Amino acid sequence: MRTTPHLARSRVLKVEGMLRRPKPTDSEADLLREQELFLNSGASSKVNVVRRPDKRRGEAGGGGGGGGENSGEHGGTQRDVVTIADLPDQLPTLTPAPPKKSRFKANSVRFEEEDPEERLDRQDTHISAVLSRIIERDTSSTPVSLPPFTGTAFPKVLRLSEADGQVPLPAGKRSIFARQIAAQRLKEGKTLLHCAPKAETKGQSLPAETSMDTDQPLATTCDRKKTIFQCKIHVRPSAASGPWLVSGQGLGGPDSPAETMRIHRENEAKLQAMSESEIREEQKKLLSQLDPRLVEFVRSRKAQSVPPSTTPSKYPEDKRDQEECLPKNVDNESDSSSAAGLHQKPLEKELPVKPQKEWVHMDKLEPEKLEWTRDLPAPRRKGTKKAMQARFDFAGTLIPPTEDLPTHLGLHHHGEEPEVSISTQTFTRRHAHQQRIVHARAGEYTSVLRGNMTSTLLDAGLLFLLRFALDDSVEGVMSAAVHALRALLVSPEDEECMDSTFSWFRGLASFPLLPSSQEEEDEDNEGLEENMKETVKEKEERKTDYDVARLDVVKGLLKMKLLPRLRYILEVVRPAPRVVQDILEVLTRIARHSSSSATQVLDCPRLMETVMSEFLPTSWTMQSLPLPQSVYGLPLASAMKLLRVIATSGRHACARLLNSLGARERLSRLLSVEPSELLLEPAEALRITTEAYRLWAVAAGYGQACNLYIDLYPTLLEVLLSVHRALAPSDPLLPLQLQRVLAQLSFLTQVTHTAGCHQELQAGVVSSQGSECPPPPPVSWGHVTGLQASLLGHLKGLVKGLDNPVEKERNIALIPSYLVYLEAYYHQLSRQNCFKPVETLQELELLTSEVLLPLLSHNAVQIQSGRLGPEITASLPGLASAGWRDRPNLAALHSPFPLLIGLGLLMDTLTGIHKGLSSKFSGLLLSEPVTGYLRSCSQAVPTLSHTSAWLLRHEHHLLFLLLRLAHRLVPHEPKVAKHTSLYHQVALVLLPWLLPSSEYLAHELLSTIVFSKEEGHSGGPEAIELSELKLYEDTHHHTAPSFQTVGALLREACVQLPSIRGCFLTHLAHLEASVLVSRDAYLGRNPWINSQLLPELTGPTLPSDWPFLPLVSLYERMGVSNGGGLQVEELPQGALQAVTHCLQWLLLLEVWREDALKVVLPVAKLARLSCVFLCSSDLFLERPVQKLSWGLLRLLTRPSRLDSLDLDVPPPGLASFQDLYSALLAQYEAVSFGDRLFGCWVLLPLQRRYSSTLRLAVFGEHVGMLRSLGVTLEQLPVPLERFTSPPEDSLPLLRLYFRSLVTGTLKRCWCPVLYVVALSHLNTFIFSQDAAAQEVEAARRSMLRKIHYLTDEVLRSHLLLFRLPQQRSELGFDTYEQLPPIRAKRLESVLGARDSSDGKGD
Repeated sequence: MRTTPHLARSRVLKVEGMLRRPKPTDSEADLLREQELFLNSGASSKVNVVRRPDKRRGEAGGGGGGGGENSGEHGGTQRDVVTIADLPDQLPTLTPAPPKKSRFKANSVRFEEEDPEERLDRQDTHISAVLSRIIERDTSSTPVSLPPFTGTAFPKVLRLSEADGQVPLPAGKRSIFARQIAAQRLKEGKTLLHCAPKAETKGQSLPAETSMDTDQPLATTCDRKKTIFQCKIHVRPSAASGPWLVSGQGLGGPDSPAETMRIHRENEAKLQAMSESEIREEQKKLLSQLDPRLVEFVRSRKAQSVPPSTTPSKYPEDKRDQEECLPKNVDNESDSSSAAGLHQKPLEKELPVKPQKEWVHMDKLEPEKLEWTRDLPAPRRKGTKKAMQARFDFAGTLIPPTEDLPTHLGLHHHGEEPEVSISTQTFTRRHAHQQRIVHARAGEYTSVLRGNMTSTLLDAGLLFLLRFALDDSVEGVMSAAVHALRALLVSPEDEECMDSTFSWFRGLASFPLLPSSQEEEDEDNEGLEENMKETVKEKEERKTDYDVARLDVVKGLLKMKLLPRLRYILEVVRPAPRVVQDILEVLTRIARHSSSSATQVLDCPRLMETVMSEFLPTSWTMQSLPLPQSVYGLPLASAMKLLRVIATSGRHACARLLNSLGARERLSRLLSVEPSELLLEPAEALRITTEAYRLWAVAAGYGQACNLYIDLYPTLLEVLLSVHRALAPSDPLLPLQLQRVLAQLSFLTQVTHTAGCHQELQAGVVSSQGSECPPPPPVSWGHVTGLQASLLGHLKGLVKGLDNPVEKERNIALIPSYLVYLEAYYHQLSRQNCFKPVETLQELELLTSEVLLPLLSHNAVQIQSGRLGPEITASLPGLASAGWRDRPNLAALHSPFPLLIGLGLLMDTLTGIHKGLSSKFSGLLLSEPVTGYLRSCSQAVPTLSHTSAWLLRHEHHLLFLLLRLAHRLVPHEPKVAKHTSLYHQVALVLLPWLLPSSEYLAHELLSTIVFSKEEGHSGGPEAIELSELKLYEDTHHHTAPSFQTVGALLREACVQLPSIRGCFLTHLAHLEASVLVSRDAYLGRNPWINSQLLPELTGPTLPSDWPFLPLVSLYERMGVSNGGGLQVEELPQGALQAVTHCLQWLLLLEVWREDALKVVLPVAKLARLSCVFLCSSDLFLERPVQKLSWGLLRLLTRPSRLDSLDLDVPPPGLASFQDLYSALLAQYEAVSFGDRLFGCWVLLPLQRRYSSTLRLAVFGEHVGMLRSLGVTLEQLPVPLERFTSPPEDSLPLLRLYFRSLVTGTLKRCWCPVLYVVALSHLNTFIFSQDAAAQEVEAARRSMLRKIHYLTDEVLRSHLLLFRLPQQRSELGFDTYEQLPPIRAKRLESVLGARDSSDGKGD
């Protein structure tokens, strides 16, 4: 018996006649016997197995299995078909449920002759069966028509009037769109449309019942009287059309219609004969008799019966006539319904358009919506100077507010001022990509629009929309998004400014463009242990994209995976040249953000590889067109600039660019030949070689790529020899040539610094013996000495050419870089073993006489200051350099700033080597421009932001160099010594200005100038006596004994200046690491420099209140206890001496350099000096601290200073002054021992002009301190009138005054000052005649009554007889001998009222 095929194969069963089948009772022997009989009989098998080919496996149909008739019938193909006779078609049901009926079974017809294979083939839906029947049509000869390209953003609008004019189609109803397409195909000649003959007139093509009777003459039989009546009772306006209300149904008879018309005509004639007043009277009578609901029903029927196609021209009545016909005595319901009926059919001239029947959805008129179809009014000119909303057309161009723009050229709206077009801010979320492109131009108008447009757009979500648009599949949208992103992030003028200052001293370094750090409240970590708190990285990861982008735009873009998308666009999309330039500029701006951002750009997979291979290739071909269609395969200056900015972020990034990415080979390829031989456009060749030199300078600033200098040394010599030829005044590319020469000089300066460190590093490697030490660079001092003579000759020629007007501007731009190079050369020369002092001194004298002195005497050296623009956006900082070329600016092309810095650097180095040259440069300090500039700087107030820091850094260099020169000249030049106080003042002002990376300058100022005895004061002991006399005259009304010793304190402080300097340098020791890093950068120790990116701009190097630093440091070291006061501990060793030196320095500044501390608020001074009392329990009792503190208190309480002391302003570092004062009160109660100095300090904030909260704290929470607050009126440094005037108006405080006096808590013998203050305010309060609230008046009467019954006669007389405070009297106030009549009358009235109330009570 044949085995059954595999289960996966299809089977088809067919029942035929068959012999005896095996039974279950048959044994094995029976089965074998039956089989043998079957084989001997030779009969054919009743079951055939046909193998069907598996099309999924690609098998062909044929071969194998079962012969017989089936094999012959089907050509011998093996089929997987099993046919069994007498086998039912359906399986028997296993459940008694009725069989299911199929709705499709009746439609299924089967034939006995049908081949099962063919049926299977028809039902097989496999993909192979479908694909096997696909036949591709030949379309090679079919014309392809592309849609036309237009400059408009929106497709042309199809108007219904145009659609109606299309050729009608005979076959049924077609949509408007189908008719338009058919007409377009007919126009193009693609298809032939057989159209019906066009109707002659529009009216004839319509059915009779729908024809619009617009040409029929209007009925003129009804005059104005009839019109009035019609508008109320709704009589049909035309008599020929029949009546509305009279139907004739009840008349009966064959001629009832004629009778109806006769009645209608009689009504018409009767109305015609009535006057207007009669009509109105009948109308009122009729409406008063009828049911209002019936009237409303009739009117509604009339409104429904009016066909919507009826034109308004059949109602010639105007609106004024309708208003006159309204009844005056009808109820509100009738009026409202009548008005509704009127407005359902507006007049023709009220509608801006005439509705046509074929218009879609116009069966019901809506006049308020049709109003928007009227013509727009002309734009109104507003008489205001306020900023108005910016408006754009479809091309993205800014539209003036008064321009009348047609509706098809602008996006108008249905709000206020519909006549003015406006574009919404959803720039990139338009459905049509043309709209998204033109709306993405918003970033171009940042400099045109008023207000901070960037912040507004960022708040509206522009950043996310641009990021979404970058993922768009349409290249045009993607390109527009890139362009808008570049306009948002990149400021071309900022980049130009930083490029122009690259050749300045330390110009290759720059601040990271990080937003100002904003401290956020850490609510989630409150109350948690340190090991449980989230780290900074975890917090950053938990933030959403919006939270990150709100604070930092660049960081938000990096979080949104911008870099991989830009890589994809560059690598896969390969966009147009402009898009490539925009992407490279965006990457440059991201690299300027921070070192971490630059690292992310460098680490992005295949991004930098794509830039290097596509836009900085090592070989390329000459382009035939000036503007190539693609920049792929060509070197780009913007790509080289990207490498330079990335290299600035750190030496490791620079090494990766040079060694791993092939930047070294690119430098060699671009700089080994002249720009004219690079097969590039001349301007682009100059730009890319300039950027190559700048990248080389940055690398040399780390001591890298110096072996390339040895390889290209001959080329560099040829370039230097051809400088004058390349800088011809007639060259149209002169600005680019100048930038290239300046970049070469910057590179040579850095190579000179690196070569100067070779000797020190070589010796360090020998002595280090395996410890960490940078390896010596491959270039040594001998490699760079040959360039000095050539460059010095160039400089002499440039100085001589200053008198030539043609060459003056060019020479002024070049001279500073030559001066910086010479400074580097002579600075490093003095540190070499080959240094020859005698020859070098002679060379320096010759340089001074031939170059420096002529340059100093030239009018090109002058001082000018510039003004910078405001910060643009907090989350997207920039330099705000818009328009820097058009206004006087420190970075302008004609600015003398780089020239002065170069001169100062070279003079500082020369005078350090040759001391005798100092006197020759005194003319610079004594010149009027320099003196005036220093005076203006001494009065300036520093501000810190990205808009000013990038230039302030260079200005600080200049001021430091001028002060260094003055410090060397003061001991030897009497004329310069006259301005000693000015120089010292400028040094004190400059010190808190210095920015991060200027720690070395701060250390030098503190070590030399700030604490110098020669510059600390001028005039000797006579000046001290004059200062003492001046202070005494200012405070002659005070007789505190300690004030007489100010002169002695000043003398002692001057003697202690070296110790004071040591004290402050010790407290600034935490800046040592920063000072060393800054020193390496300023002294050109390139192998030790790790990054040319300056520290984050978080604040100045030193705080503005740095003179208080020892006091604040001691306060922080002692710590705060849980009770709010300070822990009472033993002072650290040297703390008393440090506090004494700090107070001495503050006393010197307050006497001689008062303006140096003007940046510190008076309330901040008071808070910092309060640390004397809070640091320890007995520090303020030390004699030197007592003397100095008394002197400072007298200086701070002078009348001019008291007026500027505002305690409502919170001191820096504190939430409010109230918190500090509470700690002072607690400390006074605990450890003061009634000290008069501490008492004066506590009394100072209790003046009347300050908040009553401070006084409530004394008389409420700390009332016990009144017993020990024994400051006398003579010791009080503040006039008593400041405590008593104006009268107190705080009722709770007055009650506390009264309670403390009555209970004996406040006595004159314990607290004289506050005793007088309380008496004064209470006396004024109880005898006040001013009108007041009931509560206040009741308090007055109650206090006066209680005072009258006091048993303490002294206190009673003081309260009743108090006259005026008198600080110099014995009591501190004057009294009346007896009660004045007005007070007696007041007292009598209060007591009489009390007696009368008591009598009534009895």
